[in-house]
Amino acid sequence: VQLQAYGGGLVQAGGSLRLSCATSVSIFNFNAMGWFRQAPGDQRELVATITRGNNINYADSVKGRFTISKDNAKRTVYLQMNSLKPEDTGFYYCASRSISSGNWRWGQGTQVTVSS
Repeated sequence: VQLQAYGGGLVQAGGSLRLSCATSVSIFNFNAMGWFRQAPGDQRELVATITRGNNINYADSVKGRFTISKDNAKRTVYLQMNSLKPEDTGFYYCASRSISSGNWRWGQGTQVTVSS
């Protein structure tokens, strides 16, 4: 299974970015899809998740600013990020959660840098 994230870049505070994650297999193979991020020196943290049943959760720090969505036909998960803040800077990873084990598997990430 391959997860390829793209769409990161450099943006000014208050700006927007849209991340995409393309999977090599159907999204229905997974219990959930998610986005995580990791800033230098920090632990990886969960940003947003969406389950097969479309239940969505966000980290408190991004609620009201970020939106996770998916397109099953395109096997792609998105993260729309608005009103970006410098503290949103980090490496963003796309991940899938196994139906059998419940474990997360991270794919390729993409760098997001928000300048003040």
